[in-house]
Amino acid sequence: MSEGILGKASKRRLAYGSAAASVIFFSSAGLAFLTQLLIARILGPESFGIYAYVLAWMSVLAYCAALGFQVALLRFASVYESKNAWSLLRGVIQYSERRAGIVGALVIVIGVTGLMIRGDTIAPELSTTFLIGFLLVPAWAFLWMRAATVRAFGGVVTALVPERIMRDGLLLAFVLFASLGLKWTLDASTVMAATLTSTTLALCMAHFAMRRLRPNTIETATAEYDVRAWRNAALPLLVVGAMDALFNRTGVLLLGWVGETKNAGIYGLAFSIAFLAVLPRTAIDTLLAPAVARLYAARQFAELQVLIVRAASWSLCAAASVALVLAVMAEYLLAWFGPEYVAGSNALRILLVGQVISASAGSQTHVLAMTGHERNSAAILVLSATANVIISFLMINQFGLTGAAYATTISIVLWNVAMAVFIRRRLDLWPGIYGIIR
Repeated sequence: MSEGILGKASKRRLAYGSAAASVIFFSSAGLAFLTQLLIARILGPESFGIYAYVLAWMSVLAYCAALGFQVALLRFASVYESKNAWSLLRGVIQYSERRAGIVGALVIVIGVTGLMIRGDTIAPELSTTFLIGFLLVPAWAFLWMRAATVRAFGGVVTALVPERIMRDGLLLAFVLFASLGLKWTLDASTVMAATLTSTTLALCMAHFAMRRLRPNTIETATAEYDVRAWRNAALPLLVVGAMDALFNRTGVLLLGWVGETKNAGIYGLAFSIAFLAVLPRTAIDTLLAPAVARLYAARQFAELQVLIVRAASWSLCAAASVALVLAVMAEYLLAWFGPEYVAGSNALRILLVGQVISASAGSQTHVLAMTGHERNSAAILVLSATANVIISFLMINQFGLTGAAYATTISIVLWNVAMAVFIRRRLDLWPGIYGIIR
């Protein structure tokens, strides 16, 4: 199979860029792991469960506030910059940020109003944590969008540092200083306040990076708006982002919803550890997404197939290696957080199986998004997320914490099978490592 000059250049860029991104992702994973360890040990299962429960809701709401532009900006900004369409580039940045600001403000107003109405029926710690968490929604949305714009301007590492390193690093520093230095007694609300502070500072760093990397011609360009095209692309990406967040956090949300905040915290911790197996694929996705868009636009399908297979192969090998180590050390790892967290060891192993299966299928969501099939991807994800909620509800009632893990793993397999069938039939591409057949 002939790969061509563009294909070789794309694969070299993918390999080198992914290596740099992998360093950042694994460094951030280490920071996130240490932060989770510290927060879990300091708060204990009950308060940590409240923190995890509220954080899960804020994550879903933040994706809704971003309106899909945390992905759409990467796509449109890359295309407009390559075509020197500076007016459209300035327009899409302004349009996305203004709309996200409006939605974020609405979330805060509605959320605070709801807390005022139901104030007497919600525990004070949970209510205060929610109140602070609502402010986190627009901050997260803006951080993701600024990072996407920086990536489109070529600053891959520069985009990842604020979101992946600075945010968790500052949170770790704040919690350590408050607990050990000031001797404060921390609860879920104070840690949520620290999360908000670290996210805001990371957003400032991403903002300055965007201003430094953006072409000077944008400053003098008059903003031009192609609203219909942006909405058509962003709407399915909004659904994909929100449903993906819901998909990953269904277990925590449902466990917290039925009042099992302690198990919600344990499950959230197990899920975070299992997510370490996903990091290699996430790092590769950083460079894969724009490469897929360019090769598909150039109709170079043979090179696109090679790129998909190689990226999936790297993801699978890395995910399987990480998952094996985590599965063997499950009890030991969870015991670091406290003896009560060891109850999540079986859930951790079950979740790892699902992540390895998902890694073998490759980055199917990015393939669909970067080839103009956002709506189909959104429809598949909506069905899968809905199935996850139903299966999780049934299995949590029956098996509790372990049932949530079984439901998530089953739903991950169903989701990847559905996307694989669509990609094979509609794009005539073999998904993931299965492209080796071709």
